[in-house]
Amino acid sequence: MLDDADDIHALFAGAPKTTEFRKLRKRIVRQTREAIDQYGMIEKGARWLVCLSGGKDSYTLLAVLHELQWRGLLPVDILACNLDQGQPGFPATVLPEFLEKMGVPHRIEYQDTYSVVMDKVPEGRTFCALCSRLRRGNLYRIAREEGCSAVVLGHHRDDILETFFMNLFHGGRLATMPPKLVNEEGDLFVYRPLSFVAEADCEKFATGMNYPIIPCDLCGSQDGLQRQQVKQILDGWEANRPGRRQVMFRSLMNARPSHLLDPKLFDFAGLALGEKSADLFTDGLPKLR
Repeated sequence: MLDDADDIHALFAGAPKTTEFRKLRKRIVRQTREAIDQYGMIEKGARWLVCLSGGKDSYTLLAVLHELQWRGLLPVDILACNLDQGQPGFPATVLPEFLEKMGVPHRIEYQDTYSVVMDKVPEGRTFCALCSRLRRGNLYRIAREEGCSAVVLGHHRDDILETFFMNLFHGGRLATMPPKLVNEEGDLFVYRPLSFVAEADCEKFATGMNYPIIPCDLCGSQDGLQRQQVKQILDGWEANRPGRRQVMFRSLMNARPSHLLDPKLFDFAGLALGEKSADLFTDGLPKLR
């Protein structure tokens, strides 16, 4: 069914006919559906604000969600949204023209957060934190104005893994981007349906589809970003042992509070002899004393 040229959403029209690309497409669709189902993202009749930056990840997100909706597997209303942040040289016509051509309902919002970031962030510091906060605040506002119950983002498996290590190395905590959360005001969900999808697959997909990619030159031009450093470390590990990224990602889905050190998550003080959590073995490996 996925390969029927006469039964396909416009966002997939013109897809390469190679077996490799068809497998890639099916994998991304399957992994996205698995994340949506596993984390309970579907509310029948809901309206989603799907955020587009113009990068490979957001194009992949938009295409897959519309494919699932097209096939009756995602019973929600989708509104695509791009926030034009006033960045000099931003090709403002690319996304509107693309979305019009594809027949995708959308809203383009202009807010000059670029000037705010440039004014507030000291020279030599990275823009990402403030830029992200300003962008998220505007997206929440737009979601409320459009009657949406969820803001949907294009973060993928590698974004989640990199954020985990950034928190580990620089934040002193075990945390990352969750696939589903409720915002601080408690009135909107935030979903990441691509949580199980590898960045490399997003890149191959968007390149194969020849989507008009818009690079982020605001932060992408800065050297020494913590995320880039973490990405390089993970790239090195992956090169030495292919598949290591996926193994590490699976560990985020297999947390064992009794084998960590946070007394707020596990009652170490109340642990008594004879309880299973006090055994000497974990996954076949002896516990060091």
